[in-house]
Amino acid sequence: MNQKNSLGLDICFEEHDDPISLFNTWYAEAEKSEINDPNAFALGTSGSKNQPNVRMVLLKAFSEGGFIFYTNLDSKKSEEIKNSQLASMCFYWKSLKRQVRVIGKVKSVSNKEADEYFSSRSYVSRIGAWASKQSARLKSREELLKKIDKFKRNYPEKNNVERPPWWSGWKIYPEEIEFWLEGKNRIHERLNYVNKNGKWLKELLYP
Repeated sequence: MNQKNSLGLDICFEEHDDPISLFNTWYAEAEKSEINDPNAFALGTSGSKNQPNVRMVLLKAFSEGGFIFYTNLDSKKSEEIKNSQLASMCFYWKSLKRQVRVIGKVKSVSNKEADEYFSSRSYVSRIGAWASKQSARLKSREELLKKIDKFKRNYPEKNNVERPPWWSGWKIYPEEIEFWLEGKNRIHERLNYVNKNGKWLKELLYP
């Protein structure tokens, strides 16, 4: 017989009043079981005509304050974030049959945070940030490769590549976090946390 928590859900939902604590547990398990990129999530934004846009992004840090990812600030995702200051994210860990959805407001990270993360990236990744006009139309692959070579010449010292002014991070401040566990016959288990005036409230959702 499967163990249950006080809400009648599988014991993997535990008993946390803070969803970040539960996310930390689930994420640690995903790091052990997912073959590739347990930090990958689908990022949803909305354009000026309310057209939804979704793409895969990599989570680089999280805490009680929010979830952080990095990108080109002139990219389509960044332009849409600047316009609405809202986003959603969804993790799906097939090996665990679990999903986590997050909805919240978005703000840029500090220059210090961006500088520290940028310096931790590989040399080629840092050069790529200079060479790529993310989301802009590319005439040919050769054009990109030539730009990469150019910036390698500009920054020959691998430990001395400054961060481009158009490259930084975004932090999603969660207002809702939903934890989903696959159930037999599609009778899934769903636990939703909603932030009300700085306090997290828990609610069960129908499958």
